[in-house]
Amino acid sequence: MRVIAIIPAYNEEKTIGDVLQVLQETDLIDTIVVVSDGSTDGTVDVAREYDVVVIELAENMGKGGAMAAGLESTEADVILFLDADLIGLTQAHVRSLLDPVISGRAEMTLGIFERGRMVTDLAQKVAPYLSGQRAVRRSLLEKISDMDITRFGVEVALTQYIEEHGIRVEEVVLSDMSHVMKEEKLGLVKGLAARFKMYWEIVKYFARIEQFK
Repeated sequence: MRVIAIIPAYNEEKTIGDVLQVLQETDLIDTIVVVSDGSTDGTVDVAREYDVVVIELAENMGKGGAMAAGLESTEADVILFLDADLIGLTQAHVRSLLDPVISGRAEMTLGIFERGRMVTDLAQKVAPYLSGQRAVRRSLLEKISDMDITRFGVEVALTQYIEEHGIRVEEVVLSDMSHVMKEEKLGLVKGLAARFKMYWEIVKYFARIEQFK
């Protein structure tokens, strides 16, 4: 069973190296793919310091588009998605996300932060389905036809599908781990604007789902 890690990244030069180092040292992963989503900083340069495949998107396509571009590059059986701005990622975290899917116990795992930082822990308790840390069987992902247009709704699209079809999902606690908040990356005003845009994409996705019920 071939396993690939896909890391969608937009201007994550400060943190992506730590994420890639851990993945590179984890023997369960066959290939690491970094999808630079129109990055304008040194994200690509940092990624190329590691043994990874780098896909450069000329324009920012949003997280869904970046994930779809990564999927198109591989036929692996199991896909591990991780954010590029993680803090405290370990090989144990990676294994705990992959093991249930590789063993067949679940078709998808969902990583939940715990004991990382209060603000990120709280955000995931409120909306755990927004977690970008998950392992998924490729056969499940292929059933989500609008991944490339859902932008930040891609996690919601997966969650919606598994709830409607009774897919086996296992939540995995990722202790002592968190990620950099948008407000920290962009400043308070721009960060809040980006966060509200993300939430708006999710609201639009749910509205579209309700429309076709």
